Amino acid sequence: MFMTLTADSGADRAETWVERRRPALHPRRSWASPEPFVRRPTEHNSGEDVLGAMPWTRSASGYQRITVAIDVVVALAVVVAAAALGGAGWLTAGLLGLLATGTHVSFVAALRGYERHNLGDGPAEFQVVLRSAVVVAAVLMAVAFLTPVQVPREAVLVGLPALVTLACAGRYVHRRVLHASRARGQAMMRTIVVGSTVSVRDLVRDLGTAPHHGYLVIGTCLADVVDDEAAQVPLPTLGALSDIPQVVHDHAVQVVVVAGDALGGPALRRLSWALRRAGAELVVAPGLVEVAQERVTVHPTAGLSLLRLEIEPPRRRLMAKAVLDRVLGLVALVLLSPVIAAGALAVRLTSPGPAFYTQTRVGVDGREFRIWKLRSMYVDADRRRAELLDRSDRDGLMFKMAADPRITPVGRVLRRLSFDELPQFWNVVRGDMSLVGPRPPLREEVSAYHDAVHQRLNVKPGITGLWQVSGRSDLPWDESIRLDLRYVDNWSVTMDLMILWKTFRAVVGGAGAY
Repeated sequence: MFMTLTADSGADRAETWVERRRPALHPRRSWASPEPFVRRPTEHNSGEDVLGAMPWTRSASGYQRITVAIDVVVALAVVVAAAALGGAGWLTAGLLGLLATGTHVSFVAALRGYERHNLGDGPAEFQVVLRSAVVVAAVLMAVAFLTPVQVPREAVLVGLPALVTLACAGRYVHRRVLHASRARGQAMMRTIVVGSTVSVRDLVRDLGTAPHHGYLVIGTCLADVVDDEAAQVPLPTLGALSDIPQVVHDHAVQVVVVAGDALGGPALRRLSWALRRAGAELVVAPGLVEVAQERVTVHPTAGLSLLRLEIEPPRRRLMAKAVLDRVLGLVALVLLSPVIAAGALAVRLTSPGPAFYTQTRVGVDGREFRIWKLRSMYVDADRRRAELLDRSDRDGLMFKMAADPRITPVGRVLRRLSFDELPQFWNVVRGDMSLVGPRPPLREEVSAYHDAVHQRLNVKPGITGLWQVSGRSDLPWDESIRLDLRYVDNWSVTMDLMILWKTFRAVVGGAGAY
Protein backbone atom coordinates (compact mmCIF):
# COMPACT_ATOMS: atom_id res chain seq x y z
CA MET A 1 0.00 0.00 0.00
CA PHE A 2 1.22 3.49 -0.83
CA MET A 3 0.12 6.67 0.87
CA THR A 4 1.30 10.24 1.41
CA LEU A 5 3.36 10.68 4.58
CA THR A 6 3.02 14.35 5.39
CA ALA A 7 2.45 16.40 8.53
CA ASP A 8 -1.10 16.09 9.83
CA SER A 9 -2.55 19.52 8.99
CA GLY A 10 -5.74 21.00 10.39
CA ALA A 11 -7.57 20.24 7.12
CA ASP A 12 -6.40 16.63 7.28
CA ARG A 13 -7.64 16.29 10.86
CA ALA A 14 -10.96 17.82 9.88
CA GLU A 15 -11.37 15.42 6.94
CA THR A 16 -10.53 12.42 9.11
CA TRP A 17 -12.91 13.67 11.82
CA VAL A 18 -15.78 13.91 9.30
CA GLU A 19 -15.13 10.42 7.98
CA ARG A 20 -15.11 8.97 11.50
CA ARG A 21 -18.28 10.81 12.63
CA ARG A 22 -20.45 8.45 10.61
CA PRO A 23 -22.74 5.93 12.36
CA ALA A 24 -20.89 3.39 14.49
CA LEU A 25 -21.71 0.11 16.19
CA HIS A 26 -18.97 0.17 18.85
CA PRO A 27 -17.53 2.81 21.19
CA ARG A 28 -15.40 5.31 19.29
CA ARG A 29 -11.67 5.49 19.76
CA SER A 30 -9.08 7.52 17.89
CA TRP A 31 -7.17 5.53 15.30
CA ALA A 32 -4.03 7.27 16.49
CA SER A 33 -4.65 6.36 20.13
CA PRO A 34 -1.89 4.36 21.89
CA GLU A 35 -4.45 2.85 24.26
CA PRO A 36 -4.84 -0.93 24.17
CA PHE A 37 -7.91 -2.42 22.55
CA VAL A 38 -10.93 -3.35 24.64
CA ARG A 39 -10.73 -7.04 25.49
CA ARG A 40 -14.01 -8.51 24.26
CA PRO A 41 -13.71 -12.29 23.94
CA THR A 42 -15.40 -13.75 20.85
CA GLU A 43 -15.36 -17.14 19.18
CA HIS A 44 -12.39 -15.87 17.15
CA ASN A 45 -10.56 -14.04 19.91
CA SER A 46 -10.32 -15.62 23.33
CA GLY A 47 -9.36 -12.31 24.88
CA GLU A 48 -5.64 -13.04 24.56
CA ASP A 49 -3.26 -12.15 21.75
CA VAL A 50 -3.85 -15.02 19.33
CA LEU A 51 -3.01 -13.37 16.01
CA GLY A 52 0.47 -14.85 15.97
CA ALA A 53 -0.99 -18.34 16.18
CA MET A 54 -3.53 -17.96 13.34
CA PRO A 55 -3.61 -20.92 10.89
CA TRP A 56 -2.54 -18.86 7.86
CA THR A 57 0.37 -17.38 9.79
CA ARG A 58 1.63 -20.88 10.48
CA SER A 59 0.85 -22.01 6.94
CA ALA A 60 2.61 -19.01 5.39
CA SER A 61 5.73 -19.60 7.48
CA GLY A 62 5.77 -23.26 6.50
CA TYR A 63 5.27 -22.35 2.84
CA GLN A 64 8.21 -19.96 2.99
CA ARG A 65 10.47 -22.54 4.65
CA ILE A 66 9.60 -25.22 2.09
CA THR A 67 10.24 -22.78 -0.77
CA VAL A 68 13.69 -21.96 0.61
CA ALA A 69 14.39 -25.69 1.07
CA ILE A 70 13.43 -26.37 -2.57
CA ASP A 71 15.87 -23.72 -3.77
CA VAL A 72 18.69 -24.96 -1.53
CA VAL A 73 18.32 -28.63 -2.49
CA VAL A 74 17.93 -27.95 -6.19
CA ALA A 75 20.80 -25.45 -6.46
CA LEU A 76 23.21 -27.59 -4.46
CA ALA A 77 22.34 -30.84 -6.24
CA VAL A 78 22.39 -29.62 -9.84
CA VAL A 79 25.53 -27.46 -9.59
CA VAL A 80 27.50 -30.19 -7.77
CA ALA A 81 26.35 -32.82 -10.28
CA ALA A 82 27.08 -30.58 -13.28
CA ALA A 83 30.55 -29.66 -11.97
CA ALA A 84 31.39 -33.31 -11.27
CA LEU A 85 30.15 -34.19 -14.76
CA GLY A 86 32.57 -31.62 -16.12
CA GLY A 87 35.53 -33.35 -14.44
CA ALA A 88 35.86 -31.35 -11.23
CA GLY A 89 36.79 -33.20 -8.07
CA TRP A 90 34.11 -33.75 -5.47
CA LEU A 91 35.66 -31.19 -3.13
CA THR A 92 35.74 -28.51 -5.85
CA ALA A 93 32.27 -29.48 -7.01
CA GLY A 94 31.00 -29.21 -3.43
CA LEU A 95 32.54 -25.79 -2.94
CA LEU A 96 31.09 -24.54 -6.23
CA GLY A 97 27.71 -25.96 -5.22
CA LEU A 98 27.80 -24.18 -1.86
CA LEU A 99 28.84 -20.92 -3.54
CA ALA A 100 26.09 -21.20 -6.14
CA THR A 101 23.49 -22.13 -3.52
CA GLY A 102 24.43 -19.26 -1.22
CA THR A 103 24.39 -16.79 -4.10
CA HIS A 104 21.08 -18.08 -5.45
CA VAL A 105 19.23 -18.05 -2.12
CA SER A 106 20.69 -14.69 -1.10
CA PHE A 107 19.79 -13.03 -4.37
CA VAL A 108 16.24 -14.44 -4.35
CA ALA A 109 15.86 -13.13 -0.80
CA ALA A 110 17.26 -9.73 -1.82
CA LEU A 111 14.64 -9.57 -4.59
CA ARG A 112 11.95 -10.36 -1.96
CA GLY A 113 11.31 -13.71 -3.60
CA TYR A 114 10.62 -15.40 -0.26
CA GLU A 115 8.15 -12.86 1.10
CA ARG A 116 4.64 -14.17 1.67
CA HIS A 117 3.12 -11.62 -0.70
CA ASN A 118 5.25 -12.89 -3.60
CA LEU A 119 4.70 -16.61 -3.04
CA GLY A 120 1.88 -18.80 -4.29
CA ASP A 121 0.39 -16.33 -6.75
CA GLY A 122 1.46 -14.61 -9.97
CA PRO A 123 4.60 -14.97 -12.11
CA ALA A 124 6.94 -12.92 -9.87
CA GLU A 125 8.47 -15.88 -8.01
CA PHE A 126 9.38 -17.62 -11.28
CA GLN A 127 10.91 -14.42 -12.68
CA VAL A 128 13.04 -14.08 -9.55
CA VAL A 129 14.46 -17.59 -10.08
CA LEU A 130 15.46 -16.71 -13.64
CA ARG A 131 17.15 -13.47 -12.60
CA SER A 132 18.98 -15.23 -9.81
CA ALA A 133 20.34 -17.83 -12.24
CA VAL A 134 21.89 -15.05 -14.31
CA VAL A 135 23.63 -13.70 -11.20
CA VAL A 136 24.86 -17.20 -10.24
CA ALA A 137 26.29 -17.61 -13.76
CA ALA A 138 28.12 -14.28 -13.41
CA VAL A 139 29.53 -15.31 -10.01
CA LEU A 140 30.80 -18.67 -11.29
CA MET A 141 32.43 -17.02 -14.31
CA ALA A 142 34.04 -14.42 -12.04
CA VAL A 143 35.44 -17.23 -9.84
CA ALA A 144 36.90 -18.91 -12.92
CA PHE A 145 38.45 -15.67 -14.13
CA LEU A 146 39.75 -14.25 -10.82
CA THR A 147 40.85 -17.36 -8.93
CA PRO A 148 42.82 -20.52 -9.70
CA VAL A 149 39.68 -22.63 -9.15
CA GLN A 150 38.73 -24.53 -12.31
CA VAL A 151 35.03 -24.05 -12.97
CA PRO A 152 33.81 -26.62 -15.52
CA ARG A 153 31.67 -25.23 -18.31
CA GLU A 154 29.04 -27.82 -17.48
CA ALA A 155 28.45 -26.06 -14.14
CA VAL A 156 27.18 -23.04 -16.08
CA LEU A 157 25.85 -24.51 -19.33
CA VAL A 158 24.13 -27.53 -17.77
CA GLY A 159 23.76 -26.77 -14.07
CA LEU A 160 22.06 -23.37 -14.33
CA PRO A 161 19.40 -24.34 -16.90
CA ALA A 162 18.68 -27.37 -14.73
CA LEU A 163 18.52 -25.14 -11.65
CA VAL A 164 15.96 -22.84 -13.28
CA THR A 165 13.88 -25.73 -14.62
CA LEU A 166 13.81 -27.77 -11.41
CA ALA A 167 13.39 -24.79 -9.07
CA CYS A 168 10.44 -23.49 -11.11
CA ALA A 169 8.97 -26.99 -11.32
CA GLY A 170 9.29 -27.41 -7.54
CA ARG A 171 7.64 -24.06 -6.91
CA TYR A 172 4.88 -24.88 -9.37
CA VAL A 173 4.06 -28.18 -7.66
CA HIS A 174 4.25 -26.48 -4.28
CA ARG A 175 1.88 -23.76 -5.50
CA ARG A 176 -0.62 -26.32 -6.78
CA VAL A 177 -0.69 -27.93 -3.36
CA LEU A 178 -1.36 -24.52 -1.78
CA HIS A 179 -4.15 -23.74 -4.26
CA ALA A 180 -5.74 -27.13 -3.59
CA SER A 181 -5.68 -26.34 0.13
CA ARG A 182 -7.28 -22.94 -0.45
CA ALA A 183 -9.98 -24.52 -2.61
CA ARG A 184 -10.87 -26.54 0.51
CA GLY A 185 -10.95 -23.37 2.62
CA GLN A 186 -7.57 -23.93 4.25
CA ALA A 187 -4.53 -21.61 4.43
CA MET A 188 -6.76 -18.57 3.94
CA MET A 189 -6.29 -15.05 5.33
CA ARG A 190 -9.23 -13.81 7.39
CA THR A 191 -10.29 -10.62 5.62
CA ILE A 192 -12.81 -7.80 5.98
CA VAL A 193 -13.73 -5.41 3.17
CA VAL A 194 -14.59 -1.82 4.06
CA GLY A 195 -16.11 1.03 2.06
CA SER A 196 -19.38 2.03 0.44
CA THR A 197 -22.06 -0.58 -0.13
CA VAL A 198 -21.65 -0.74 -3.90
CA SER A 199 -17.85 -0.92 -3.92
CA VAL A 200 -17.80 -3.48 -1.09
CA ARG A 201 -20.42 -5.66 -2.78
CA ASP A 202 -18.48 -5.77 -6.06
CA LEU A 203 -15.13 -6.42 -4.39
CA VAL A 204 -16.55 -9.20 -2.19
CA ARG A 205 -17.96 -10.86 -5.30
CA ASP A 206 -14.63 -10.66 -7.16
CA LEU A 207 -12.58 -12.01 -4.24
CA GLY A 208 -15.05 -14.85 -3.79
CA THR A 209 -14.50 -16.07 -7.37
CA ALA A 210 -10.74 -16.46 -6.86
CA PRO A 211 -10.07 -18.36 -3.61
CA HIS A 212 -6.55 -19.30 -4.78
CA HIS A 213 -5.47 -15.75 -3.88
CA GLY A 214 -6.10 -16.65 -0.25
CA TYR A 215 -8.61 -13.99 0.89
CA LEU A 216 -11.40 -15.39 3.06
CA VAL A 217 -13.84 -12.48 3.48
CA ILE A 218 -15.69 -12.97 6.77
CA GLY A 219 -17.56 -9.66 6.89
CA THR A 220 -17.64 -5.97 6.05
CA CYS A 221 -17.50 -2.52 7.60
CA LEU A 222 -19.75 -0.14 5.66
CA ALA A 223 -19.54 3.61 5.30
CA ASP A 224 -23.18 3.89 6.43
CA VAL A 225 -24.57 1.19 8.68
CA VAL A 226 -28.17 1.13 7.40
CA ASP A 227 -30.16 -2.10 7.34
CA ASP A 228 -31.45 -1.62 3.78
CA GLU A 229 -27.97 -0.86 2.46
CA ALA A 230 -26.25 -3.65 4.39
CA ALA A 231 -28.75 -6.18 3.01
CA GLN A 232 -27.20 -5.70 -0.44
CA VAL A 233 -23.93 -7.28 0.73
CA PRO A 234 -24.09 -11.08 1.16
CA LEU A 235 -21.89 -11.06 4.28
CA PRO A 236 -22.33 -9.93 7.89
CA THR A 237 -21.91 -6.22 8.53
CA LEU A 238 -19.51 -6.21 11.47
CA GLY A 239 -19.37 -2.46 11.97
CA ALA A 240 -18.94 0.99 10.45
CA LEU A 241 -15.73 2.61 9.22
CA SER A 242 -14.88 3.92 12.68
CA ASP A 243 -15.23 0.37 14.05
CA ILE A 244 -12.55 -1.17 11.82
CA PRO A 245 -9.72 -1.57 14.39
CA GLN A 246 -12.04 -3.03 17.04
CA VAL A 247 -13.61 -5.42 14.48
CA VAL A 248 -10.12 -6.54 13.48
CA HIS A 249 -9.32 -7.31 17.10
CA ASP A 250 -12.63 -8.99 17.90
CA HIS A 251 -12.65 -11.28 14.85
CA ALA A 252 -8.92 -12.01 14.53
CA VAL A 253 -8.81 -10.36 11.09
CA GLN A 254 -5.51 -10.49 9.24
CA VAL A 255 -6.23 -8.30 6.19
CA VAL A 256 -8.34 -5.16 5.81
CA VAL A 257 -9.22 -4.28 2.21
CA VAL A 258 -10.40 -0.71 1.61
CA ALA A 259 -12.66 -0.59 -1.45
CA GLY A 260 -12.96 2.54 -3.58
CA ASP A 261 -12.53 6.01 -2.10
CA ALA A 262 -14.35 5.48 1.19
CA LEU A 263 -11.34 6.81 3.11
CA GLY A 264 -9.13 9.72 2.10
CA GLY A 265 -5.36 9.83 2.41
CA PRO A 266 -5.20 11.21 5.97
CA ALA A 267 -7.80 8.68 7.19
CA LEU A 268 -5.90 5.81 5.53
CA ARG A 269 -2.74 6.98 7.24
CA ARG A 270 -4.37 6.97 10.67
CA LEU A 271 -6.05 3.63 9.98
CA SER A 272 -2.62 2.15 9.20
CA TRP A 273 -1.47 3.25 12.66
CA ALA A 274 -4.41 1.48 14.29
CA LEU A 275 -3.96 -1.69 12.23
CA ARG A 276 -0.27 -1.78 13.08
CA ARG A 277 -1.26 -2.15 16.74
CA ALA A 278 -3.99 -4.66 15.85
CA GLY A 279 -1.58 -6.82 13.87
CA ALA A 280 -3.43 -6.69 10.53
CA GLU A 281 -2.38 -5.73 7.01
CA LEU A 282 -3.90 -2.85 5.04
CA VAL A 283 -4.70 -3.33 1.36
CA VAL A 284 -6.27 -0.65 -0.85
CA ALA A 285 -8.34 -1.49 -3.94
CA PRO A 286 -8.06 1.79 -5.89
CA GLY A 287 -10.84 1.04 -8.39
CA LEU A 288 -8.60 0.03 -11.29
CA VAL A 289 -10.08 -3.04 -13.01
CA GLU A 290 -8.31 -5.72 -15.06
CA VAL A 291 -4.91 -4.02 -14.64
CA ALA A 292 -1.82 -6.18 -14.19
CA GLN A 293 0.83 -5.21 -11.66
CA GLU A 294 3.43 -4.71 -14.40
CA ARG A 295 1.40 -1.82 -15.88
CA VAL A 296 1.35 0.22 -12.67
CA THR A 297 4.25 2.20 -11.23
CA VAL A 298 4.30 4.62 -8.29
CA HIS A 299 5.75 8.10 -8.74
CA PRO A 300 6.24 10.29 -5.64
CA THR A 301 5.26 13.82 -6.69
CA ALA A 302 4.62 16.88 -4.54
CA GLY A 303 4.25 14.75 -1.43
CA LEU A 304 1.78 12.46 -3.18
CA SER A 305 2.03 8.88 -4.44
CA LEU A 306 0.80 8.97 -8.04
CA LEU A 307 -0.05 5.77 -9.90
CA ARG A 308 1.20 5.79 -13.48
CA LEU A 309 -0.70 3.39 -15.74
CA GLU A 310 1.01 1.98 -18.83
CA ILE A 311 -1.24 2.60 -21.85
CA GLU A 312 0.87 1.20 -24.71
CA PRO A 313 3.27 -1.76 -24.42
CA PRO A 314 6.92 -0.74 -24.90
CA ARG A 315 8.55 -1.46 -28.24
CA ARG A 316 10.95 -4.01 -26.73
CA ARG A 317 7.98 -6.10 -25.55
CA LEU A 318 6.40 -5.98 -29.01
CA MET A 319 9.67 -7.12 -30.58
CA ALA A 320 10.08 -9.92 -28.02
CA LYS A 321 6.56 -11.18 -28.75
CA ALA A 322 7.20 -11.08 -32.52
CA VAL A 323 10.44 -13.05 -32.14
CA LEU A 324 8.78 -15.57 -29.82
CA ASP A 325 5.93 -16.06 -32.29
CA ARG A 326 8.10 -16.57 -35.36
CA VAL A 327 10.68 -18.81 -33.68
CA LEU A 328 8.29 -21.04 -31.73
CA GLY A 329 5.79 -21.02 -34.59
CA LEU A 330 8.40 -22.26 -37.06
CA VAL A 331 9.73 -24.88 -34.66
CA ALA A 332 6.21 -26.13 -33.94
CA LEU A 333 5.33 -26.23 -37.64
CA VAL A 334 8.41 -28.33 -38.44
CA LEU A 335 8.01 -30.70 -35.48
CA LEU A 336 4.27 -31.16 -36.00
CA SER A 337 4.35 -31.49 -39.79
CA PRO A 338 4.10 -35.34 -39.58
CA VAL A 339 1.01 -35.00 -37.38
CA ILE A 340 -0.51 -32.45 -39.78
CA ALA A 341 0.25 -34.71 -42.75
CA ALA A 342 -1.29 -37.75 -41.03
CA GLY A 343 -4.38 -35.73 -40.11
CA ALA A 344 -4.73 -34.40 -43.65
CA LEU A 345 -4.50 -37.93 -45.06
CA ALA A 346 -7.15 -39.18 -42.61
CA VAL A 347 -9.50 -36.34 -43.56
CA ARG A 348 -8.99 -36.90 -47.28
CA LEU A 349 -9.61 -40.65 -47.09
CA THR A 350 -12.73 -40.55 -44.89
CA SER A 351 -14.86 -37.78 -46.42
CA PRO A 352 -15.16 -36.03 -49.79
CA GLY A 353 -13.49 -32.68 -50.11
CA PRO A 354 -10.10 -31.07 -49.51
CA ALA A 355 -7.92 -31.95 -46.53
CA PHE A 356 -7.49 -28.31 -45.49
CA TYR A 357 -10.11 -25.68 -44.82
CA THR A 358 -9.53 -21.95 -45.27
CA GLN A 359 -11.75 -19.11 -44.19
CA THR A 360 -11.56 -15.33 -44.08
CA ARG A 361 -11.06 -14.00 -40.55
CA VAL A 362 -10.49 -10.53 -39.12
CA GLY A 363 -7.08 -9.84 -37.61
CA VAL A 364 -5.27 -7.00 -35.88
CA ASP A 365 -6.66 -3.52 -36.63
CA GLY A 366 -9.44 -5.09 -38.72
CA ARG A 367 -7.16 -6.51 -41.41
CA GLU A 368 -8.56 -9.68 -43.02
CA PHE A 369 -6.55 -12.84 -43.69
CA ARG A 370 -7.08 -16.49 -44.63
CA ILE A 371 -6.94 -18.88 -41.70
CA TRP A 372 -5.81 -22.49 -42.26
CA LYS A 373 -7.24 -25.54 -40.47
CA LEU A 374 -7.53 -29.25 -41.02
CA ARG A 375 -11.08 -29.79 -42.32
CA SER A 376 -13.16 -31.26 -39.50
CA MET A 377 -16.60 -30.73 -41.08
CA TYR A 378 -18.42 -31.79 -44.21
CA VAL A 379 -17.93 -29.55 -47.23
CA ASP A 380 -21.42 -27.98 -46.90
CA ALA A 381 -20.80 -26.87 -43.31
CA ASP A 382 -20.80 -23.13 -44.03
CA ARG A 383 -24.16 -23.35 -45.84
CA ARG A 384 -25.75 -25.33 -43.01
CA ARG A 385 -24.46 -22.96 -40.30
CA ALA A 386 -27.38 -20.55 -40.78
CA GLU A 387 -29.83 -23.41 -40.28
CA LEU A 388 -28.28 -24.33 -36.92
CA LEU A 389 -27.77 -20.88 -35.38
CA ASP A 390 -30.74 -21.20 -33.03
CA ARG A 391 -29.32 -24.49 -31.68
CA SER A 392 -26.01 -23.01 -30.52
CA ASP A 393 -24.76 -24.10 -27.10
CA ARG A 394 -23.15 -20.69 -26.61
CA ASP A 395 -24.75 -17.36 -25.83
CA GLY A 396 -23.62 -14.18 -27.55
CA LEU A 397 -22.04 -14.07 -31.00
CA MET A 398 -19.98 -17.25 -30.95
CA PHE A 399 -21.58 -20.34 -32.51
CA LYS A 400 -20.72 -23.68 -30.90
CA MET A 401 -22.54 -27.01 -30.65
CA ALA A 402 -21.45 -29.96 -28.55
CA ALA A 403 -23.21 -32.33 -30.99
CA ASP A 404 -22.72 -30.42 -34.23
CA PRO A 405 -24.05 -32.63 -37.09
CA ARG A 406 -21.67 -30.98 -39.56
CA ILE A 407 -18.57 -32.52 -37.91
CA THR A 408 -17.17 -35.69 -39.52
CA PRO A 409 -16.16 -38.69 -37.36
CA VAL A 410 -12.48 -37.98 -38.01
CA GLY A 411 -13.10 -34.30 -37.45
CA ARG A 412 -14.53 -35.01 -34.02
CA VAL A 413 -11.29 -36.76 -33.06
CA LEU A 414 -9.20 -33.93 -34.50
CA ARG A 415 -11.19 -31.35 -32.54
CA ARG A 416 -11.00 -33.33 -29.34
CA LEU A 417 -7.20 -33.35 -29.63
CA SER A 418 -7.10 -29.78 -31.06
CA PHE A 419 -5.18 -31.17 -34.07
CA ASP A 420 -7.44 -29.28 -36.47
CA GLU A 421 -5.80 -26.03 -35.26
CA LEU A 422 -2.21 -27.11 -36.02
CA PRO A 423 -2.02 -25.63 -39.57
CA GLN A 424 -2.50 -22.22 -38.00
CA PHE A 425 1.18 -22.28 -37.09
CA TRP A 426 1.62 -21.35 -40.75
CA ASN A 427 -0.46 -18.22 -40.10
CA VAL A 428 1.82 -17.48 -37.13
CA VAL A 429 4.96 -17.82 -39.27
CA ARG A 430 3.39 -15.56 -41.92
CA GLY A 431 2.62 -12.92 -39.28
CA ASP A 432 -1.18 -13.06 -39.60
CA MET A 433 -1.57 -14.51 -36.13
CA SER A 434 0.24 -14.85 -32.82
CA LEU A 435 0.71 -17.92 -30.66
CA VAL A 436 -1.39 -16.25 -27.95
CA GLY A 437 -4.23 -13.80 -28.41
CA PRO A 438 -8.01 -13.57 -28.86
CA ARG A 439 -9.50 -16.01 -31.34
CA PRO A 440 -9.82 -14.49 -34.86
CA PRO A 441 -13.48 -13.55 -35.42
CA LEU A 442 -15.62 -13.80 -38.55
CA ARG A 443 -16.70 -10.70 -40.49
CA GLU A 444 -20.30 -11.01 -39.32
CA GLU A 445 -19.18 -11.29 -35.69
CA VAL A 446 -17.14 -8.08 -35.94
CA SER A 447 -20.05 -6.22 -37.52
CA ALA A 448 -22.13 -7.08 -34.44
CA TYR A 449 -19.50 -5.99 -31.86
CA HIS A 450 -20.42 -3.25 -29.44
CA ASP A 451 -17.83 -0.57 -28.66
CA ALA A 452 -15.77 -2.32 -25.98
CA VAL A 453 -15.49 -5.62 -27.87
CA HIS A 454 -13.64 -3.88 -30.72
CA GLN A 455 -10.64 -3.69 -28.38
CA ARG A 456 -10.06 -7.40 -29.19
CA LEU A 457 -8.72 -6.23 -32.56
CA ASN A 458 -5.90 -4.21 -30.98
CA VAL A 459 -3.62 -7.27 -30.90
CA LYS A 460 -3.01 -10.12 -33.30
CA PRO A 461 -5.41 -13.03 -32.94
CA GLY A 462 -3.91 -16.18 -31.47
CA ILE A 463 -4.06 -19.94 -31.72
CA THR A 464 -4.76 -19.99 -27.99
CA GLY A 465 -5.69 -17.34 -25.46
CA LEU A 466 -6.67 -16.53 -21.92
CA TRP A 467 -10.30 -17.63 -22.22
CA GLN A 468 -9.33 -20.91 -23.89
CA VAL A 469 -7.28 -21.94 -20.86
CA SER A 470 -9.99 -20.73 -18.49
CA GLY A 471 -12.77 -22.96 -19.76
CA ARG A 472 -12.48 -23.16 -23.55
CA SER A 473 -15.94 -23.68 -25.11
CA ASP A 474 -17.62 -23.96 -21.69
CA LEU A 475 -17.44 -20.24 -20.86
CA PRO A 476 -20.34 -17.84 -21.52
CA TRP A 477 -19.81 -15.14 -24.14
CA ASP A 478 -19.52 -12.22 -21.70
CA GLU A 479 -16.89 -14.05 -19.65
CA SER A 480 -14.92 -14.90 -22.81
CA ILE A 481 -14.94 -11.26 -23.86
CA ARG A 482 -13.89 -10.13 -20.37
CA LEU A 483 -10.91 -12.48 -20.44
CA ASP A 484 -9.96 -11.42 -23.98
CA LEU A 485 -10.04 -7.75 -23.00
CA ARG A 486 -7.97 -8.50 -19.91
CA TYR A 487 -5.35 -10.08 -22.17
CA VAL A 488 -5.41 -7.17 -24.63
CA ASP A 489 -4.79 -4.69 -21.81
CA ASN A 490 -2.19 -6.67 -19.85
CA TRP A 491 -0.36 -9.05 -22.18
CA SER A 492 3.32 -9.73 -21.68
CA VAL A 493 5.80 -12.36 -22.82
CA THR A 494 5.62 -13.99 -19.38
CA MET A 495 1.83 -14.15 -19.61
CA ASP A 496 2.12 -15.68 -23.10
CA LEU A 497 4.43 -18.42 -21.83
CA MET A 498 2.09 -19.20 -18.93
CA ILE A 499 -0.90 -19.39 -21.29
CA LEU A 500 1.02 -21.72 -23.63
CA TRP A 501 1.79 -24.00 -20.68
CA LYS A 502 -1.84 -23.96 -19.53
CA THR A 503 -2.96 -24.63 -23.11
CA PHE A 504 -0.84 -27.78 -23.14
CA ARG A 505 -2.53 -28.93 -19.94
CA ALA A 506 -5.99 -28.10 -21.29
CA VAL A 507 -5.37 -29.94 -24.58
CA VAL A 508 -4.06 -33.01 -22.76
CA GLY A 509 -7.10 -32.97 -20.49
CA GLY A 510 -9.51 -32.22 -23.34
CA ALA A 511 -11.50 -29.79 -21.18
CA GLY A 512 -14.13 -27.77 -23.07
CA ALA A 513 -13.05 -29.04 -26.51
CA TYR A 514 -15.71 -29.91 -29.08
